[in-house]
Amino acid sequence: MQWDWSAVADFMPRFWDGVLVTLQALVLGSLIAFALGLVWAIAQRSALKAVRWPVTVITEFVRNTPLLVQLFFLYFVLPEWNITFSALTTGIIGLGLHYSTYTAEVYRAGIDGVPVGQWEACTALNMPRGRTWTAVVLPQAIRRVVPALGNYVIAMLKDSPMIATIGALELLGQARQFSAVTFQPTEPITVVGIAFILIAYPASLLMRALERRLVR
Repeated sequence: MQWDWSAVADFMPRFWDGVLVTLQALVLGSLIAFALGLVWAIAQRSALKAVRWPVTVITEFVRNTPLLVQLFFLYFVLPEWNITFSALTTGIIGLGLHYSTYTAEVYRAGIDGVPVGQWEACTALNMPRGRTWTAVVLPQAIRRVVPALGNYVIAMLKDSPMIATIGALELLGQARQFSAVTFQPTEPITVVGIAFILIAYPASLLMRALERRLVR
């Protein structure tokens, strides 16, 4: 076997298409996971059982079922109920929803780590509930959980190839399709492996820089 640079050159147009899809899935999926995870975490602390229990059931169900099953459900089952999304949109929603249940646990740990005295001080000052959350609790909690959230961004990146199973051709999906046509799997898959490292490592450095800034 010899390395064929011409195969790499032929793969480059597909490669950049895959990079675009991967980054879209990663960035938008992360935003959904972070925002929805915070909603889950706050809802699970609600005093109303009618709010707390359904949210707990939903998050446990999503967390304990495979991402691939969830993607298939969103893409193949929802159209039976006249709810249809494109393959990429479905992948973004699936990744965001799946990882929101994990970020919810991260937020919960951060919120539980806020000293009880902070809550008591807000109560003593007769501070509104919403103000307590936005001005006192969440700023302290989020500082604590940034490293864990960063780990889930990297995990989401590594799970992004699953969206190729529903037709959203990210990096690995493009490499597999190219290999099936040219019968040259070594070059495209190697390039994709290097690309994942080049995306994941700067992302981890960015999260570390954000962590240091929040600590200061």
